[in-house]
Amino acid sequence: MNLKLSSLFRMSGAFFTVFLIATSSMNTVTRAQNTVNFSSGGSAKALRAVSVVTTEQVRAELIAHAPQGVQTGQPVWVGLKIAHKPEWHTYWKNSGDSGLPTTLEWKLPVGVSAGDIAWPAPKKIPIGNLANYGYENTVVLPVALTLPTGFSGDKLVVELQANWLVCKQECIPEEGTFTLSIPTRGSYAANAADFEAAFAAAPKPSTAQASFKPQAGGILAININGLPANWAGQALNFYPEIGSLIQTAAVPTQKWSGDAFSISVPLDPQRSASPDGLAMVLSSQAKGAEPSAIRVVAKLDGAWPAGASVAAVPTALDTALKANLIEKSAPVAPSMTFWLALVSAFIGGLILNLMPCVFPVLALKVFAVVQPGTSPALRRKSATAYTVGVVASMVALAALMLALRSAGEAVGWGFQLQTPAVVATLAALFTILTLNFAGVFEFGSFLPSRVATLQAKSPVVDSALSGVLAVAVASPCTAPFMGASLGFAAGLPAVQALAIFASLGLGLALPFLLIGWVPAVAKFLPRPGAWMDTARKVMAFPMAATVVWLVWVLGQQTGIDGAGALLMILVALSFVAWSLGQTRRIKLIFTIISIATVSMITVTIGQKVVEMLPVETPNATAAPSSKEWGAWQPGKVDQLLASGQPVFVDFTAAWCVTCQFNKKNALADNALIADMASKNVARLRADWTRRDPAITQALTELGRNGVPVYVLYRKGAAPQVFSEILSASELRAAIAKI
Repeated sequence: MNLKLSSLFRMSGAFFTVFLIATSSMNTVTRAQNTVNFSSGGSAKALRAVSVVTTEQVRAELIAHAPQGVQTGQPVWVGLKIAHKPEWHTYWKNSGDSGLPTTLEWKLPVGVSAGDIAWPAPKKIPIGNLANYGYENTVVLPVALTLPTGFSGDKLVVELQANWLVCKQECIPEEGTFTLSIPTRGSYAANAADFEAAFAAAPKPSTAQASFKPQAGGILAININGLPANWAGQALNFYPEIGSLIQTAAVPTQKWSGDAFSISVPLDPQRSASPDGLAMVLSSQAKGAEPSAIRVVAKLDGAWPAGASVAAVPTALDTALKANLIEKSAPVAPSMTFWLALVSAFIGGLILNLMPCVFPVLALKVFAVVQPGTSPALRRKSATAYTVGVVASMVALAALMLALRSAGEAVGWGFQLQTPAVVATLAALFTILTLNFAGVFEFGSFLPSRVATLQAKSPVVDSALSGVLAVAVASPCTAPFMGASLGFAAGLPAVQALAIFASLGLGLALPFLLIGWVPAVAKFLPRPGAWMDTARKVMAFPMAATVVWLVWVLGQQTGIDGAGALLMILVALSFVAWSLGQTRRIKLIFTIISIATVSMITVTIGQKVVEMLPVETPNATAAPSSKEWGAWQPGKVDQLLASGQPVFVDFTAAWCVTCQFNKKNALADNALIADMASKNVARLRADWTRRDPAITQALTELGRNGVPVYVLYRKGAAPQVFSEILSASELRAAIAKI
């Protein structure tokens, strides 16, 4: 028994540690490489400037067009050319229901000025019951440069800092620093075709007369006269330049009456604007139509009904700031001191031992020290090594998280579980645990004798790696007292922050430390006997339940195909483990077959497990009984508060066990739901299962860096944050005060 557990802990703990560090390091390198395709190291902002940036999603290039040469009085056109990989897109000036427009910041010679982007007409990109406005395939965003009188020199050096959000089903903020040297002698028309295509796609100014009027039933009616004659009778595309006004995904109702065109579209119930003028782009759906798009400005006919407040709703820039895509804002300082944070983290770590993801590992470690012949001295050594393993790995994980945050990554506690590859690896690890405890195979049956004797020689190493494994499975959990202390730690200097995480690890290790060093506590342990084999097999069932949970988490991140692919790999892995437990001849045959099977499955679908796509449903973690929960989005809380409606937000993740417990209990309480309905409390769910910079920033503003977090927002009052272990009565008492 001791050999079995210790060998397993050594292999699993070491493997997970190496895998986590490698995966996180790879993510950091990938982020840097996605910023600029470079050959030398350095941070994203310190990289050498180039004219081409290549990521896994786009190829971006700074290009120029000066057919009449670089000279005063003639515009010099420069533009960011973005070639998207299939199914990926970036955004127009009005991104629609989500997303952010591409931003260009120029650094130019003295006297040279840059105009606005001459945005080509976008296309509508439906995503579920939402829609965005953006670009697929290849697009050029042209900008005209104006030269001062008397400009001279052999070349015009243009520098650009560009930021864009590229999305498929997940979204990735990217940036690039570009430099382009344009010769001033002779014409520069190498990119003529690209710019001509962009100019042709850009909406032309129009003299059409237009007006718009809000109507009963939440409809916006627009009437236009004077459209191009060859457009008469055609279906047109409609793109308003202002966001948060209409239901972007709705299909407008169009009508022609002679040369008069009218269009009706539903207003957004949460509209954040009441403009006096409405600029819009109309484009023809007919191929080869001239012009392809025009820009029309309509005037308000009548008045807007009361209800919308422009000032109360964030602008696109505010949204970008909250999403941590432009510049970090200062977090809300929680009312906590360093010493209180140390104590809170310690208590939170102690409570972690009772969490369903941690308790089985602790119980198995206790099994190891109640083996016959285990001396008090060995128990003390094991307890100390276990504590060192827990604290060291907790500090290492925290240091990695803080390093990623300082590098610009929007991550928080449990960040590694936002990577499907880590979830899949943990599922494989717990599958091996399950099979070993169930007696399907024994490590001693296939380990070389020299390896098998290592446990007797180095029990301290086994205990330390047990601590690593405990931290690995504890990281998705957040216990009471943890949230505020870890959120507070994220804003402290590195030494103080790591001290708080070390206190968390010490609390997690305390029970086993007491077992090893306090004889009175050790006396409460059961005497070793035959019951241990039965207990070991019983422990296989919570391990199997953990596998089910991890597969479910992966399904939330990737959809049913990703979960199915992982299950096939786990079946093949189980076949490998079973074959290793057979007799030598049978083992040889089945080992060859099983290795071939795993290789085939890995080659066929392994990549699908590592590079999975998120599910299309924006609120993937909502239970079927929670249909009234809305999806949290940046700015949505402010919109609801502006209309006088209180808001309750559940910051959650599929990999957070505490989140799921609260969701099925306190948050599912019928009386609580009725109270919220009677007080007109909007319920939003912020799903952090996959990395989301906007949610990370929202948590930071609340003084938190992990989930679960439960917040009640009321107009004119500070946000009320509740305990990680929710009580329906506590929530009902707070709702009653509204």
